[in-house]
Amino acid sequence: MAKKSLELKALKAPKFSVRKYNRCPLCGRPRGYMRDFKMCRICFRNLALQGDIPGVTKSSW
Repeated sequence: MAKKSLELKALKAPKFSVRKYNRCPLCGRPRGYMRDFKMCRICFRNLALQGDIPGVTKSSW
């Protein structure tokens, strides 16, 4: 889990726009963020396997 102070810091608007970075709104993870779904890869995988994300299926070939 991310530190509470860093999660709150990410919510504030930075002084310069280049200092902004994305965090997962579910767990607060800053790395592995997927812009298309606005969450980290771990939360994305869990929700996709549960079927909570429409249009996403597990691939197999």
